[in-house]
Amino acid sequence: MRPPPTPLKKPRQDTPPNSLSWFAIIVLPRVDTAGALFDSRRHANSTVRRCKAHRQGGDDDLLIDMAERWANVSISSSTSPYVAGGVGAGHRIVFYDAKGIGHTTDLKGQLMTASTTPSGRERARYGAKSQDGFTGALPQPFPRQMGPQAMGYLAEVVDSGLTCDMVGRFETAFARAHGVAHCIATPGCTPALAVLAAAFGLSPGDEIIVSSISDFGTVQGLIHAGLIPVFADTTPGAINISPATVEACVSDRTRAVLVVHMTGLICDMDGINEVAERHGLVVYEDACQAVFGRYKTRLAGTLSRAGAFSFDSEKTMGSDVGGCILTDDDELAERARFVGHSRGGEMVEHFGRIHAINGFAHRMTQSTAAISLAQLEIIEPQVAHIDKMIRLLHRLLDDIPGIAALPIPEDVDVYSCWMAGFLIDPAQFTCDTESFGERVAAAGIPGASQARYYLLPAALPYLTESAQKQTYPYSQPPASYTYHYGADSCPQAHALLERYVRWSTFCERYEPEHCEQAAHIVRSVAEEVRR
Repeated sequence: MRPPPTPLKKPRQDTPPNSLSWFAIIVLPRVDTAGALFDSRRHANSTVRRCKAHRQGGDDDLLIDMAERWANVSISSSTSPYVAGGVGAGHRIVFYDAKGIGHTTDLKGQLMTASTTPSGRERARYGAKSQDGFTGALPQPFPRQMGPQAMGYLAEVVDSGLTCDMVGRFETAFARAHGVAHCIATPGCTPALAVLAAAFGLSPGDEIIVSSISDFGTVQGLIHAGLIPVFADTTPGAINISPATVEACVSDRTRAVLVVHMTGLICDMDGINEVAERHGLVVYEDACQAVFGRYKTRLAGTLSRAGAFSFDSEKTMGSDVGGCILTDDDELAERARFVGHSRGGEMVEHFGRIHAINGFAHRMTQSTAAISLAQLEIIEPQVAHIDKMIRLLHRLLDDIPGIAALPIPEDVDVYSCWMAGFLIDPAQFTCDTESFGERVAAAGIPGASQARYYLLPAALPYLTESAQKQTYPYSQPPASYTYHYGADSCPQAHALLERYVRWSTFCERYEPEHCEQAAHIVRSVAEEVRR
């Protein structure tokens, strides 16, 4: 694949003052010869032509108008831009600026990425970058409030020449705060769940019942281990799975249940544990959105065999990255360290290291541990405040006709809410949920939007393809029947997300006036589009 084209060496003499010299490439939906990146100088007389030659109508007119708006320059012969021919629906345009940096847009003129690939793919973004461009008067998490001891702990790491055990200190402190015996620190919640999937000693083809509304990180590790996710539906109007929906998924291949406390709402763990005990199943928790949330006085992540947490920068206890496993099970903790930290490696006398199993190097760094330890020291009062603010916001949202906040179960003593949101009644409004979310965001709630991608059975096309083609582990054996994934496999979860608007910018900075402002915005939009 050719490197991105270099800028034109010399702009035309009639280039306007302070104007950039842009040239553009159209990237077709499939990356092949027709969609390759051509050097505009070498191909100007064949595949690549000047924009001026494309001003005759159709999609090309749209392309030129879009290019002019996005680049904020007048596209004419004076600015020396070039485009490849054959513009049509589904194509992408790549502008290369005077520094040779690629900027990709679609035909609507929307910036996709500032560092493009030839495919024109927009990569998923995380952390602070995931909230780039969010606007509105309401508080946002970034820049994050940092624990007062953060710089001191980082200095210890540096001053010790990397010999201090900051990871051990964090593990001890986090375990003590949760009243459990073991904390195993990891680079994130996704690695933590991958370590647990390997540490349970399950076999390829074993089934894991999983919450249907979650993020890909919940299932990445179990899929990597050759385990088969079976997605449990939610109950009507709820975002979490229930004992009844879990039991409906139990088969003779089921070995474990992985629950997700979505948005920080804790599942009915006593009921789910009772179902699991009757069927001889392991239960473990993805508590990445529920740090220090409480259910019947007990903390999230301590309500089952093990819990996994995230300290990624956008999460409630945001560090730079990071995560961990909590458990009271001595044997599981040892196996998690062996498979997760030591790569399954052990020392043999007169030989050295051997690898008894295929393990990971999912170790938290000393610097991440330093920041996480500092964040741990300020998190509990923050969560207590978040709980008060989200309950106030829910009451205000529930007062708006056609709007309903997610119900907070009575058993949830502390709602460590990471993501605020509400459901709309489509019958009462003239626009769909996606448009409603866009209007709310434009009116001042940063990042408010619909989030269909949280429906895992519909968000994993490669998993759907594996099940359809019965490729390993969906082949028989190890599988014993044919699996189906898709939105229709979890109709209640699908129906909820079709009506759900959320924003992940809800944070500890919210005060009562911000809750009132957010509710006012939602009410104003509701009145504008009410039937």
